[in-house]
Amino acid sequence: MKAYYKKKIIDLRARLEKEKEAKKRDNAYYAEKVREASGPSNKAYYRKSKIDHAAAHDRTIASIKRDIESAKESLKRCK
Repeated sequence: MKAYYKKKIIDLRARLEKEKEAKKRDNAYYAEKVREASGPSNKAYYRKSKIDHAAAHDRTIASIKRDIESAKESLKRCK
């Protein structure tokens, strides 16, 4: 059982890093789109999209962190 939780923690940490990288990529993408946008309505749309996507990434990151903490607690109970 210990090995399961240790592996789960490692996998979750890897997933957390991937999600952080995805957030950086999305932020850069939308920042570029805002710079390239021609009209004010397009700029506003891309700004809103950037905020929405960043919030979604933040929720996912928080969820993964909670899962890591839960796995750590489960690992402690196994000892």
